[in-house]
Amino acid sequence: MDGDGGDTWERGDAYERYVGRWSRLLAVPFLDGLSAGPGLDWLDVGCGTGALAGAILDRCDPASVVGVEPSDGFLRSAATNLGGRARLLRGSADALPLPGASIDVAASGLVLNFVPEVQAALAEAVRVVRPGGMVAATVWDYGGRMEFLRCFWDAAVELDPAAAELDEAARFPLCRPEALGEEFAAAGLTGVTVRAVDIPTVFGDFDDYWTPFLGGQGPAPGYVAGLDAAARDRLRDHLVGHLPIQEDGTIPMVARAWAASGNPG
Repeated sequence: MDGDGGDTWERGDAYERYVGRWSRLLAVPFLDGLSAGPGLDWLDVGCGTGALAGAILDRCDPASVVGVEPSDGFLRSAATNLGGRARLLRGSADALPLPGASIDVAASGLVLNFVPEVQAALAEAVRVVRPGGMVAATVWDYGGRMEFLRCFWDAAVELDPAAAELDEAARFPLCRPEALGEEFAAAGLTGVTVRAVDIPTVFGDFDDYWTPFLGGQGPAPGYVAGLDAAARDRLRDHLVGHLPIQEDGTIPMVARAWAASGNPG
């Protein structure tokens, strides 16, 4: 996925260190909350490195899983991670390379904030889902309990007020449950529900927290990459003083996502 403000997602290894490890944890309660039965045909929209598709394969007893992803780098990572268990296609959320009414569940994990036209993406999901099927998605709660990012941006803005323009909470209104539900309803989906899904994000030590921000991939790492060495060190030191670092060095935090689902009318 590509966008402005450092929203480039191409390298699976950097993504895994930064947020992929947490998206894998999120996939489990997200899928459990959908209560989808076995033997269904699933689509993972924006499958990335394969975290959600892998969870679908492991937990949902699907008839088939298709992953669609625009990034060649992510597709290579997904192919390695999924070991041939899913069909992977290059494509975008607003132009899915699938026929109409060919899928039972179209799901996306942490993708919609990075889609240029959310309604176009939801319309495509509705198009490919069979009658009686489901469209579902998660987005991080950037403005609230996505704590490791919230702490980062609060520190960055305190040192550099201009950083506020890059904060996902300001840039992505879809991170709020009301806005997410409204988008699903506007797409003609019925029975729309939006629920909070919290997962623990426990960092082993400060380096485990800080190093992924040096990967240059995503809005926050992109911001760090644009700092000079002195500004980067100031931000690092500021974070050390503001994170909930425990006596054993661990940093226990919580990441909240909003999970929405609905049925084509």
